[in-house]
Amino acid sequence: MTNRLDMLAKSLERAYQGGVGVNHLGDGALPDRESVARICHTALTLFFPGFFSAERIGRDYIDTFAKQHLIALETLLIDQVGRALAYEARARGHAPPDANAAQTLTDALLGDLVEVRELVATDVEAAFHNDPAATDRSVIVVSYPCIEAIAVQRFAHRMYRRGVPLLPRMMTEVAHSRTGIDIHPGAAIGASFFIDHGTGVVIGETCTIGTHCVLYHGVTLGAWNPLVKGEDGDLKRGGSNKRHPDLEDHVTVYPGATILGGATRIGHHSVIGGNVWLTHAVAPHSVVTIKDPELDIRTRKHAG
Repeated sequence: MTNRLDMLAKSLERAYQGGVGVNHLGDGALPDRESVARICHTALTLFFPGFFSAERIGRDYIDTFAKQHLIALETLLIDQVGRALAYEARARGHAPPDANAAQTLTDALLGDLVEVRELVATDVEAAFHNDPAATDRSVIVVSYPCIEAIAVQRFAHRMYRRGVPLLPRMMTEVAHSRTGIDIHPGAAIGASFFIDHGTGVVIGETCTIGTHCVLYHGVTLGAWNPLVKGEDGDLKRGGSNKRHPDLEDHVTVYPGATILGGATRIGHHSVIGGNVWLTHAVAPHSVVTIKDPELDIRTRKHAG
């Protein structure tokens, strides 16, 4: 048994030498998925104590609880932000980042927590006021997937804006894998945002969403012709390539709708119906629907 496993280990070691290999611990190590998932979980625990963990929290313990989790989050961020910065520098052929860069960014991100939490609280209110199935706000936090996905994205968006590479996308992919809601960390989302049901929602990097917007399951806010290349023959990448739509305030988009393109702007107080395919702007107060399909309804013949 031992010899067989030794041989297998050697074979795996050789396999690692081609293509993507081992995320070696060192100056150029990538962030790791387990630690990034812990960042997401710890942030959610700080946003809503007692909802995302099994810890029992007494009223007299809140201050200590918050401090303990802030210390844990700080430790995780310093390590993972530092890895992301070092990897990015090495990948681009730049000099190693300043020794204090990870700590400086971590301090700023911890300072963002209260504001992010206040924004997510508006999302809970939006869910309560837009979903008649919501019995109370606590039930929304503990059971609605959109709260987890939006909360993680809002924190990741702060990282994205502060120039932290790689880590924000890893965080939103953690939330994506848990909720089925795929929101790029680059998307700028206003207050009081609600995604009902959520499964299959996709929101692209350069999308902007105003306040009091509602999306239903299966909505795509995506890119139109995303494979356009620049003069150098390479894809135009990142936030500087505006390729996703904009939703102004008080827009509702029903299930299965697809809205594409960087020039596509949905005017405020508009409603986009289910299964609509839209690639151009519409004025405020618009209602966009597709014509009812012609249905063929007939009576079944009873067997026997």
